[in-house]
Amino acid sequence: MTPDWEQLELDDELIEVLKAANLNKPAKVQQAVIPAALEGQDLLVNSPTGTGKTLAFLLPALQHLLDFPRHHAGPARVLILAPTRELAQQIAEQADAFSDSTGLNTVLITGGVNYGSQHQVLEQPHDILVATPGRLLDLIGADQYALDTIEWLIIDEADRMLDMGFSTAVKQLVNETQQLQQTMLFSATLDSAGVQQFSAEIQNNPLQITVEPPKRERGKILQRWYQADTAEHKFKLLLRVLEENPGRRIIFVRTRERVDELAGKLFAAGVKNLTLRGDMPQADRQRIIARMEKFSDSTLIATDVAARGIDIEDIALVVNYDLPRQADTYLHRIGRTGRAGKAGLAVALVEAHDAELLGRIERYQKLKIERRVFDELRPQYKFPTPGKTKKKKKKGKDKAKKAK
Repeated sequence: MTPDWEQLELDDELIEVLKAANLNKPAKVQQAVIPAALEGQDLLVNSPTGTGKTLAFLLPALQHLLDFPRHHAGPARVLILAPTRELAQQIAEQADAFSDSTGLNTVLITGGVNYGSQHQVLEQPHDILVATPGRLLDLIGADQYALDTIEWLIIDEADRMLDMGFSTAVKQLVNETQQLQQTMLFSATLDSAGVQQFSAEIQNNPLQITVEPPKRERGKILQRWYQADTAEHKFKLLLRVLEENPGRRIIFVRTRERVDELAGKLFAAGVKNLTLRGDMPQADRQRIIARMEKFSDSTLIATDVAARGIDIEDIALVVNYDLPRQADTYLHRIGRTGRAGKAGLAVALVEAHDAELLGRIERYQKLKIERRVFDELRPQYKFPTPGKTKKKKKKGKDKAKKAK
């Protein structure tokens, strides 16, 4: 039986905000993390995107600040690091929802914003600081901020943090803390040796928590794949998939060049679309995300780097036009759909040379992805079985063995 918020020993002012948002029961990750965090342990948490992990670390952090109030206002006591501006902004917005009831203030610091305005905000008393590592390190280096009062450090999407090259920056920030009591690392996967090594360098004997989403949650994202014989066949499959699935859609490709190429082909075929690339200025990114959210029927083409941290509501379809090389990246991609109790669809268009990647993704998920075919777009070639390669027999040696 799912426990109530009260059983997790949270204060009434926190529970009231949760219930006002129709969050009447804690999610699985919240049930596992909140009690362990409040016991003062370092935590290394494996939890997929979209399972409620933000509240899993925000609620115990807020409870800690309420349990141990300080006598004089000052800089932050809780530091939350996120790999991207968009993810940091989402975390700060969730923290702000508790501000009126608790009197605890949150400050957001990311790149793409004027240094002067951020310095002014940091001079005001605040309790929680949500930041991207690069910008925060710049401010510390310029003697515009110090981490002397930080008691809790929370790192969200640690695997992405490492992928983006923030390992050294985060270690430098840890070294800047003087009163650090507890750290929590959250990652969509712990399989990477990099995450385990990173944890070992900045944490003290962390309790490792792995939270599998409930079966009903996993079932919300329907996964399918279609075989593509050629580039032309693949594009026809994409048009057919888009035709069958109106609504907000995200199409993932591997490179910036592929973004522009596919956008042009879709426009020529009468499909309006928006593009998101990793080299875009922050203002342009925010404008495109706002347009996606404004229209209920919109299509976004993006690379993994460009899409990190974005959270657009009501994504009906995710298309893997190019399969990613890492299985956990595939999970990050499809996690954009099937949120907030709604069903979602994830489609992969797979060419023969990507058969091994498909097999890797299925093994990682321990799940066989359903293969589908459109009658009018049936593949003409046999699809290779992932992981199986034909071995050439050496006739001479075989004959010699038989002779013996």
